[in-house]
Amino acid sequence: MRIRSSRVWVVSSFLACDLIIEDGIIQSVETSDPAVKPDIDYGDLRIVPGFIDIHTHGAYGFDTNYADPEGLKKWAKGVVSEGVTGFLATTVTDARETLLKAVRNVDAVASQDYEGARILGIHLEGPYLDMNYKGAQPPEAIVPPSVDEFREYQEASGNRIRIITLAPEHDSHFELTHYCRDHGVIVSMGHSDASYEQALLAAANGASSITHTYNAMRPLKHRENGMVGLALRLHDLYSEIICDCNHSTPDALHIFFNAKDADKAVMISDSLMCKGFAAGERFMFGGHEIEIYPDGSAHLVQEKNLAGSTMRMNEGLRNLVERALVPFDKAVNSCTVNPARLLGMDDHIGRICAGCDADLVVLNDDYSVRQTYCKGSAALPAE
Repeated sequence: MRIRSSRVWVVSSFLACDLIIEDGIIQSVETSDPAVKPDIDYGDLRIVPGFIDIHTHGAYGFDTNYADPEGLKKWAKGVVSEGVTGFLATTVTDARETLLKAVRNVDAVASQDYEGARILGIHLEGPYLDMNYKGAQPPEAIVPPSVDEFREYQEASGNRIRIITLAPEHDSHFELTHYCRDHGVIVSMGHSDASYEQALLAAANGASSITHTYNAMRPLKHRENGMVGLALRLHDLYSEIICDCNHSTPDALHIFFNAKDADKAVMISDSLMCKGFAAGERFMFGGHEIEIYPDGSAHLVQEKNLAGSTMRMNEGLRNLVERALVPFDKAVNSCTVNPARLLGMDDHIGRICAGCDADLVVLNDDYSVRQTYCKGSAALPAE
């Protein structure tokens, strides 16, 4: 198959070219020849790598913790409409048996043939968090870090846990951090009251990322810099950021992207099962009721604090470029090659180049998705 556009995102710039795709792989990137007719010509529409969401709890009425195989398949099939071609199914803090069922379900579905975006693994958010910065995480299920318990989750998941979010100040002698580092699991610091120095020490012991920067962590102050200060200061540290303009203002997003190296910022949706539903609807999240607000954010009904988002990844890209005034290259990297690199998968996803999977998104000028290709297969009806 030959796909053509005058704006294909190749090696950090737009190029007029043809993509030659066979067996789901980009075989070559070639100069467009007017004498050669492509199978599909997208004119001047932008073609970028498929979006990768490493922190998303659910959508369309399904939550990872529900452990419902059909719900997970519906989610994977639905997110291609926003350009997602790969994601980590993310848990929320819950009882041990609930989490075991959740990770077993992800493993079972990921082992099957299913339509839509690929399940790249699991992000275990909690249950090893701080009570002061629990956010919407259920406090009754928060427990101290345990290597033995985490090992049980990882075995139940078929070794699909790729990231764990924990509060490093509660990880005694960094035992769980060391274990995860040694077994190829990314430790992301979040829902934490750690000081700048405590978080820096955790990074020195193997933590390599920060979970939804600015949110659910000790804030930046000019004489006590907190974990936010570490995210902005430490160039080697990956940092997630929710780009719905509700969890952080456009100006805060601009500051974050100005501070971070171009290859270390990672856009996430942090979407909940209520994504895809209208404002005013209510759902249960970790045993607590949440409601969708008119701006698309989701809040706990009783406490009123933010619980997560309903953001679509293509909308996050638009927010970064059009509202936060982040340069396009930094913005698009944050939802493509950067998360792929964090996961150690950038040799075959997150980029448009020969030898990579043909995971592509064709964007209209308003950032709506014209088409999504998952390993070369069109995932949306042709217009």
